[in-house]
Amino acid sequence: MTTELATPSRHTMPEDLFAILIGTMLVSFGVVLYAEATLTTGSTAGLALLLQYGTGVPFGWLFFAINLPFYALALLRMGWPFAIKTFIGVGLVSYFTAHIPGWMDISSIHPLFAALLGGGLIGLGILSLARHKASVGGINILALYLQENFGIRAGYFQLGVDAVILAAAFFVLPLDRVLYSILGALVLNMIIATNHKPGRYVGFS
Repeated sequence: MTTELATPSRHTMPEDLFAILIGTMLVSFGVVLYAEATLTTGSTAGLALLLQYGTGVPFGWLFFAINLPFYALALLRMGWPFAIKTFIGVGLVSYFTAHIPGWMDISSIHPLFAALLGGGLIGLGILSLARHKASVGGINILALYLQENFGIRAGYFQLGVDAVILAAAFFVLPLDRVLYSILGALVLNMIIATNHKPGRYVGFS
């Protein structure tokens, strides 16, 4: 390994902004696939999807509102830069999920494909944000805080919380959609667990 590759380097502001833009677009597209297939996921996104199915209120509004209490944790525990980037990230996901259906037409999608691709896209988006000290709010903020301060793996912690949210899906969705959703959540969390851990990536913001 060369010295250049081994030495951590600080991300520039344009690099952070690009990562936030691409990361939120990936997360948003994954959420749109889930919504088209009537699936859900974990964290606040999954809770917002379940509430959307039950109430008809658009996902973007629910997602933004549910995340409001977590900004305090982001600010108090992770600092202003993280809190500001997270606020931007949540706002962009709320915006993109509201507009992607108007930018492209998904007339039909198999729930298995939606679960696998959607889970993968959301996982990669969260990973992109995490490596640039940002998140899409909610449990992800708590998971990143626990990993950085107590060594608790973010992916495994979030998997446990997601299990609780997915269990609630049994009261809202048909059984097959819940099973597909569980598969998608496993894909999402395995991406985070295997790629976002100490020493795997040395860049920092």
